[in-house]
Amino acid sequence: MTIYSQNTSPEIIQIEDNIYSAYLNRTVKLTLIYPKKNNSLQLVIFNDGQDFESLKIRQWIASLSDENKISPILCVGIHANEERLQEYGTASQADYKNRGNKAHQHSNFVLKELLPYLENTFLVSSENKVMAGFSLGGLSAMDIAWNSPKVFTKVGVFSGALWWRQKSEEDGYTDENDRIIHNIVRKGNYHQNQQFWFEAGTNDETSDRNHNGIIDAIDDTLDLMKELEKHGYQKNKDIIYRQVEGGEHNQQTWSKVMPEFLTWAIGK
Repeated sequence: MTIYSQNTSPEIIQIEDNIYSAYLNRTVKLTLIYPKKNNSLQLVIFNDGQDFESLKIRQWIASLSDENKISPILCVGIHANEERLQEYGTASQADYKNRGNKAHQHSNFVLKELLPYLENTFLVSSENKVMAGFSLGGLSAMDIAWNSPKVFTKVGVFSGALWWRQKSEEDGYTDENDRIIHNIVRKGNYHQNQQFWFEAGTNDETSDRNHNGIIDAIDDTLDLMKELEKHGYQKNKDIIYRQVEGGEHNQQTWSKVMPEFLTWAIGK
C-alpha cells in the first residue's frame, strides 16, 4: 500500500492498493479511505472506484466524520478497467448483447477475494456491510447484494442501469418480461434486515420506451422498488428513493447526494 493523497483532515487517510484476482485473472486496483485511528470499521464497497476523486468521496467522509454524523468507515473503491462492460452486470445472466459475461467472476472477486482480504487487513464490523455503485456499477451492486443478503445488509444504487435486458426491442422486448434485475428480484425472497437506497435524476437520460412521460431511468427504478415492495419491503423504511430534480448521469450529481447516502448507510 502507498499513500497517494490525504484529506484536509489528517485523521482521514486515502491509499491506493492492489489485489490480484484469480477469478478476473488480473490485478485489481483499489482506493481505500479510512480513519487514521480506527477500531471497528463499517465497510462500504463501491464499484467504479476510479471515480472517487470526481465524486469527492474522501472530502465527504472527512466532513461527515468531523461532524460526527457517520460511524468510522472503511470505504473501498474497486477500479474498473477496459473490461467494465463485461465485469459489471448480473452474475446469473448476460444481457442480449452478451455484455456482463464476466459479472459472475466479479461477484466472486468481491465475495471470495476482496472481502477476506479486507477482513484480514482491517477490523471490519460484522454488523453492517454496504455495497454501492453508479450506473452499470449500480446494477452490479444491486445484483451482488441481493444475492448475498447474509453479507450485505444495505445497497446503494445511483442512476442504476436497471434497463439491463435479455431481449432487444427489435426482438419483442417488454418491460414486464425482459428486464433482468427485475426478474431476479421477482423470483427471489424477502431478506430480513436488508435495505435499499436508490437515486435517479430527472435528466439522467431522455429515453421513454413506453411513452408515459417518465424517463426510463426513473421508470426502471420505481418498477424495481415495486418488485421489492411485493416481497414485503416498505418504502421510506426499507427502501429509500432520492429523485434529483435536474440531476444528470454524472459524478457531479452523484457527489451532491453522497452525504445523504453515507449518512443513511452508516449514520450514527
